Amino acid sequence: MAANDTIADMLTRIRNANMARHQTTLVPATKMTRNIARVLQEEGFISEFSEDGDGVKRNLVISLKYKGRNRQPLITALKRVSKPGLRVYSNRKELPRVLGGIGIAIISTSSGIMTDREARRQNVGGEILCYVW
Repeated sequence: MAANDTIADMLTRIRNANMARHQTTLVPATKMTRNIARVLQEEGFISEFSEDGDGVKRNLVISLKYKGRNRQPLITALKRVSKPGLRVYSNRKELPRVLGGIGIAIISTSSGIMTDREARRQNVGGEILCYVW
């Protein structure tokens, strides 16, 4: 599969695995997907991620988190914001607040990939990759 939007692909795989209540999902490993997984883990949306496979065919194994007895997914929605056809940038003053701060925006900045909160703290803007809540 030659998808050129690896981020949208990653979000869709997590979304589908969540709806099917899977414990883990596989995402092709790139520097970008690795960083997004790291942010999701730091923010407590996923329990952990690891890599397997070798060379070009490396995958991230993402362990999803559920809450309660009926296993409600912690991630209610993932929304891709900046797409390859339409990039969305934001300066530090206009960083979005997702659901009044309940959700996070994952932003690609000059100092790496981080949440909107972290970007505000470091006073940087960047490309808004996606919203998670």
